[in-house]
Amino acid sequence: MKRHHRGRTTAACAGSLALLTLLGGCGSSGGATAAPAGAPAAPAAPSAAPSASAGASAAAPPAGAAGQVPAAAWAKWKVPPLAPAPPAPADKPVKLTKSGTVPVISSIPTQQKVVFVTIDDGEEKDPKFIEMMSDLKIPITMFLMDDAIKNNYDYFKPLQAAGNSIQNHTLHHPAMSTKSAAVQKTEVCGDQQVLTQKYGTAPFLFRPPYGDGANTPTLNSAVQQCGPRAVVLWHESMQIHDMQYQNADKKLRPGDIILAHFRGPKDLKGETMTEMFGELLSRIQEQGFSVARLDDYIQPPS
Repeated sequence: MKRHHRGRTTAACAGSLALLTLLGGCGSSGGATAAPAGAPAAPAAPSAAPSASAGASAAAPPAGAAGQVPAAAWAKWKVPPLAPAPPAPADKPVKLTKSGTVPVISSIPTQQKVVFVTIDDGEEKDPKFIEMMSDLKIPITMFLMDDAIKNNYDYFKPLQAAGNSIQNHTLHHPAMSTKSAAVQKTEVCGDQQVLTQKYGTAPFLFRPPYGDGANTPTLNSAVQQCGPRAVVLWHESMQIHDMQYQNADKKLRPGDIILAHFRGPKDLKGETMTEMFGELLSRIQEQGFSVARLDDYIQPPS
């Protein structure tokens, strides 16, 4: 998983399997996961400016859609109203290239008081979560793993149709640094193929399970060969009621990427997916942040 510093594109390192065992990982049976401690962040270097994205998924919701959410909808889900996100920047701060080394990012360089919510794996498929997202219009980015979603690919289509993109998270969720180069390529390319076929758009972002191997040349090479053009980590991870922070002051920074999981009562000590997500939104609202759409700040290669 990921931890890094504010206000700029950063690299995260999720190193050893020992850390993974200690801290747990996304997609594990333990549900609410702790992100592995990262090495000091190195700035990612997304390069010069391709134009309009061919790889972005379904159309984004209207700008400021969250501001149109009626008070009754927030009350229904017991979530304090969040301020609407500002208009998406015309000049996206992260610009990806068609070839070469892919950047590793855990935050977006912005002065806007926004954060980005990402949800991993796809194990829990709670119909009430789709209803919640339809009501509250919170943008999310989904990093889906085929082994978790293959029993119900259709569940994620309404979320995608609402403007939430589907990105690559491997076929089987291994700790990538423990696998050969060939296996790493199979994991990334296999998920890329499945997600493109099932959802009609090729993912342009990749998240390694547990954040493991994110900064290794072997994994970077596999990602390059399979199609995604950035590795996305995170700054905070949502537990059941609270977030785990990388920063000692336990505060969000503008542009932070937040990790959550598709989880249900079995892994959340009896709490539902919608209850956990409501807690996440409450933590964001308490610190005065809005939730923006990650795709609106990252420009895929043209």
